[in-house]
Amino acid sequence: MTHALIVIDMQNDFCPGGALAVAGGDGIVAGINAEMARAGAVILTQDWHPAGHSSFASQHQGRAPMDTVLLPYGAQVLWPDHCVQGSLGAEFHADLNTDRADMILRKGFRPDIDSYSAFFENDQITPTGLDGYLRTRGITELDFAGLAKDFCVAWSALDAARLGYKVRVLRELCRGIDINGSMARAYEDLRAASVGLV
Repeated sequence: MTHALIVIDMQNDFCPGGALAVAGGDGIVAGINAEMARAGAVILTQDWHPAGHSSFASQHQGRAPMDTVLLPYGAQVLWPDHCVQGSLGAEFHADLNTDRADMILRKGFRPDIDSYSAFFENDQITPTGLDGYLRTRGITELDFAGLAKDFCVAWSALDAARLGYKVRVLRELCRGIDINGSMARAYEDLRAASVGLV
């Protein structure tokens, strides 16, 4: 068993009606469930922010969601308050087959740093522990699905490729936000890193 499906942030706040809704985000749940049935292992990630997280626009006077600011670790897009720990918005979509998960990885829980990638915080140094888990299990091939394609999915896939995994992004099982051309940049970066787009 060397293959795993990593499902990124299929949570209520990223689905229609949520605080940071991705268009069509709920439309990929059935396909992801079907893909889980074929995967050797399944890992789910869950955005898990404390109230007042530094990536929330509400914490920056005079700033609005989708503005970009410089934080100690670099450029940070500011978001609406979302996926607050223990909230309905932070819960997985009700139709997602969470019972199939071997592991659920929570990220973004440090109040002063955001975490797009399943592997590293946004400083691109602080590990989440996922790499160690996968290596311990002998997993070398990763497929990615979920939300949002141009942020958390892309960052996770790029980090996985940098760490030496064979990586594919399942394009039809992802949806994106596309802020100021972020989708095109994500595809360019993924192709440059030899990530499969299938």
